Amino acid sequence: MSGPRVNSFFLGNSSGVNFSIILSPIDEETGKLQLANCSGSKRAGDWNLSVTPGMNTSKVTVSLTRNLQLCLPNATDCCTTPLCVVETLQVLACRDSLVLAHLLIQAEIYANSSFTGNVSENATIIPNQAFKPLGSCPCDLTAGACDVRCCCDPECTPDLKQLFSESCFTGVFGGDVNPPFDQLCSSQSMEYTPDWFPFLCVQSSLNNTPFLGYFYHGSISTPRVPSFKIPLQTSPGKLFTGYRQGDPIMTEENEYFTIPQQSTAGQCVGNAPVAYLQNFDVKCLTDLASYKEGLPHDVRINSGTGDFIQQNVIYRTITDMGNFITESESLHTAEVPCQNVTFAEHYMFIWKDKNIERINVTVFLGTLCDGEILTQRFTVKFISLKSTNAAELFGNPGYQVGKPVKAANMNASDTFGSLNIWQPAGRGLCTSATYTPVLFGLDSLSGCILEVGINEDCGLLRGNVTEKLNSLIQATHIGKRDNSSYSDLNDWVEIIRLDPFNSDTNVSSGNLKGICPDIPANLNIRIVFAVVGAVQGIPQQEILAVQISYSTVIWQFQCGIICENSTSFLPITASVQFIKVPAQPPVPMTRFQINYTEFDCNRNDVCWPQLFYPLTRFYTGEPYSQCLAKGLSLAFLVLLAAIMSNPWFSKL
Repeated sequence: MSGPRVNSFFLGNSSGVNFSIILSPIDEETGKLQLANCSGSKRAGDWNLSVTPGMNTSKVTVSLTRNLQLCLPNATDCCTTPLCVVETLQVLACRDSLVLAHLLIQAEIYANSSFTGNVSENATIIPNQAFKPLGSCPCDLTAGACDVRCCCDPECTPDLKQLFSESCFTGVFGGDVNPPFDQLCSSQSMEYTPDWFPFLCVQSSLNNTPFLGYFYHGSISTPRVPSFKIPLQTSPGKLFTGYRQGDPIMTEENEYFTIPQQSTAGQCVGNAPVAYLQNFDVKCLTDLASYKEGLPHDVRINSGTGDFIQQNVIYRTITDMGNFITESESLHTAEVPCQNVTFAEHYMFIWKDKNIERINVTVFLGTLCDGEILTQRFTVKFISLKSTNAAELFGNPGYQVGKPVKAANMNASDTFGSLNIWQPAGRGLCTSATYTPVLFGLDSLSGCILEVGINEDCGLLRGNVTEKLNSLIQATHIGKRDNSSYSDLNDWVEIIRLDPFNSDTNVSSGNLKGICPDIPANLNIRIVFAVVGAVQGIPQQEILAVQISYSTVIWQFQCGIICENSTSFLPITASVQFIKVPAQPPVPMTRFQINYTEFDCNRNDVCWPQLFYPLTRFYTGEPYSQCLAKGLSLAFLVLLAAIMSNPWFSKL
């Protein structure tokens, strides 16, 4: 046992069973334990025995009642040696003087190392660790007991040290607190001693060792709880010189202006900062129990120059709640609690250059009752002050990250088109999935589940899946820029479509029941774009090409024991990938760069063409006048060395 208490269990019916404990001394002549009988009791020496009966199991507990503290001077009822208790116990279970079971316990218990006595008035003097080691034996971690492998521990007897004498701790931790250092004259630790070592070595005692003084007295810093705040400005003046695209919008309290937005995992985040010049349109599901109010509309916004502007808020009431209440768990009764909540919030930021001029907010309110699921909508739009058309959001003609990709159907009378991905709802079935537009610069992956029967015709299944995927792309062209005109065909790029089935290959008809090969279950949309310029410091991004392809899978009907009259599921997905390429192809390498690679500064550490780089105007490490003076001085010294080494000077 390793403590003053040990538990065991007696299996079987304990009615009529007498439990007892006895001390079993070892016979000095034979070296064996003496035979035990059933005449013991539940107390033997400093040991107690307690039994907790159960149905078919009884818990037997053996505990020590004596004090395990080390003896102080003139103290009694304590342990005189670190190894306080060394005894052998026997626990017997008897019925009618017949031993049913017995348990042998070998108890070796050390004294407690914690101090509980009276504190002496003589305070312990702790030496300065910068001049004297705090402890001569750092591996001595247990008071009053021998630490294994710690050969400098004074509690370790010679007999114990023989057990680990060959594996003692080395170094400072093992007690060598003042090791000889390499600069000591008497030290032979250096493998290769230079010839000048005796002239520069240090002759000193080990008490003046360089290993002392390695203690840094640092200051204590209080922990800080991170928050959505920026450091306050220490010097007076305005906080900002203007926003840039992507910068978080700040409030008067020096905090982020937040509106619920969708995370990358698809969940709504309530305290998401609004980024400058980045539009979004999100929908969040909530109920009455989890509904939370956002920031109050009286919060003033930092315009970007240190001034603060107030939000212009218009409140409206929702009359038709069918577009917002998506589910009702129970019929409304008079007892159902209801609350007036926010159904939608539309923010319109009027901006100019790097500043915000105005903020118009439209808030739609309605009544939400317990048991109903509310689909909240939050939109943010940035409109340039110079823009006369509210649909033209930016003065920058290029795309901005997070804006919908503009599409057109040039084969129809109504040229307006759409490029969408799925937004599943409920069980994730394709029949109930809605569409959401493809946002520029954001790679995405969405999908839905199609129900398929075991007797499904493979040809009809391929056609149904292809129709579902093609419904996402109601367009023939994609706008190069965000302000592409529907009347100018040069502003658009044609969508390159790769058919799901190659005409050169034969598609298997799938004669096996419940198995259909070559199902185009994955739609891949690749959009190639480039940065072609910048407007007011904002990059102008333009779409160069769009390609649509399909990936096929082998569908197999999945069912349990009975497959008749059951349906299986076929997941179909649509992925969007944005690929950034250079606006212009790189300049091809010349024949000189290909053949003479040693002169290429990009592939070598030594660059001979830049030998006189410090003397050119491109070097900005020092003033040009100093560089020129140093260069002329160096040239004079080189010329003087060349003249002095001329052969005719040797004849003088």
